[in-house]
Amino acid sequence: MLARAERLHRQLFRPVGSSAQLPAWEPPVDMLETDNEVLVLVALPGVDIEKVEAVLDGGEHLVVAGMRTLPEELRTAVIHRLELPQGRFQRRVRLPRGRYDRVRRAACHGCLLITLEKAGAFRG
Repeated sequence: MLARAERLHRQLFRPVGSSAQLPAWEPPVDMLETDNEVLVLVALPGVDIEKVEAVLDGGEHLVVAGMRTLPEELRTAVIHRLELPQGRFQRRVRLPRGRYDRVRRAACHGCLLITLEKAGAFRG
């Protein structure tokens, strides 16, 4: 059971990057689509959503990046367990085909919710 949990943790929070960019971990993502929007939910507990970068890359991908660091008051504490990854994160998600007029961001229960409004011709 422990080995299975460790494999799952490595899958969800695996390091990404190449020699050209700094190493990063990938937060888990859910993506849902309605007739009018694409909703992307990125799990980022403990991260200030205002400091997270979320950009459309060529209209085909959403790139979410930022940093998770231990709060200052915990940096001198004795750590008994540290399962939430720290440091730089980046997640690149391929979007459904289409064009998007508006992008909205909101915090939602420890997650970043990104709402991409579909352009008129691409609405269901």
